[in-house]
Amino acid sequence: MRIALFTGGSSAERDVAVASAAQVVGALRSRGHVVTVVDTTAGVLGASAERSLLETPVGATPPNTAALAIAEQRVMLAGLLADPAIRDVDVVFLALHGGRGEDGTLQHMLEVAGLRYTGSGPLGSGLAMDKDIAKRLFLAAGVPTAGWQMWSASDTEPVDHAAVSRLGWPVVVKPSKQGSTVGLSVVAGADGLDAAIREAAKHDDEVMIEAFIPGRELTVGVLDQDALAVGEIIPKHELFDYECKYTPGMSQEIFPADLPPPIAQEAQRLAVLAHQALKLRGYSRVDFRLTAAGALYCLEVNTLPGMTSTSLLPQSAVAAGIEFAELCERICLAALHLQPNRDP
Repeated sequence: MRIALFTGGSSAERDVAVASAAQVVGALRSRGHVVTVVDTTAGVLGASAERSLLETPVGATPPNTAALAIAEQRVMLAGLLADPAIRDVDVVFLALHGGRGEDGTLQHMLEVAGLRYTGSGPLGSGLAMDKDIAKRLFLAAGVPTAGWQMWSASDTEPVDHAAVSRLGWPVVVKPSKQGSTVGLSVVAGADGLDAAIREAAKHDDEVMIEAFIPGRELTVGVLDQDALAVGEIIPKHELFDYECKYTPGMSQEIFPADLPPPIAQEAQRLAVLAHQALKLRGYSRVDFRLTAAGALYCLEVNTLPGMTSTSLLPQSAVAAGIEFAELCERICLAALHLQPNRDP
């Protein structure tokens, strides 16, 4: 296959996207595919620029995104998708996380351009990125999720502390449309709520205030509408935050998780239900909390999860008998068999 791999991007998860791309490029080339690397903030990369980009490490904190967003907009307006290096490929592999690369914006542009691409379409991508809408759809599909309240920057009134208190303390405060726990805080009581909301609001105009569910952190990969192995994440911090996700040694990841078979099977069933409720296609990763009483609560669904060889989705796949290079190829083949301009 001829593949254009899109990476970089202008979101706070840019470094993570580049780390994913570095592994995916090598895996696809090892299977004999021709891969052209595209940084959405710079355009099609030559060999030297590609090496420089793909050697960028994931920092301890997210990058500043203001200048990146301007550069990305210029590249897109300059007609990136009309470049012959992209127009002539069989499929576009999206090694992007967050922002316009994952929220449906780029997916819509690719649809209009008639290009096949990996992952979910504009509708599914947008539904999953908006945590408020996603949780409503989870409940409608019978997928348990934690209680929550929303606050918008356009609200003329401050957040209703009484309503938040009814969720119970602590609560998790996070941007509604952001990933990798960027802007997320755990708030133990009412005194810290307003500061946490201000921090989350730096990354989005809507903020979710969610009941904190104590318990074990589980994750399930979904590939072609089938659940992969259930994994458990044991972070050094209270939550599986940005530092724990991308700093070696800051978390322990166990695949398959040490769970009673009925609980593992229920997590897999709920993962597929959540994937379908959001009208996703191709692949995703679904995250859960498992309480001491054995109850599962869906936290969120990632439509373009991390794709380094040690990321959670590839580990879920390996535990199910699918090696990393095969996983990358299967993701491309699933996209190749879709007709262009087909949603969700």
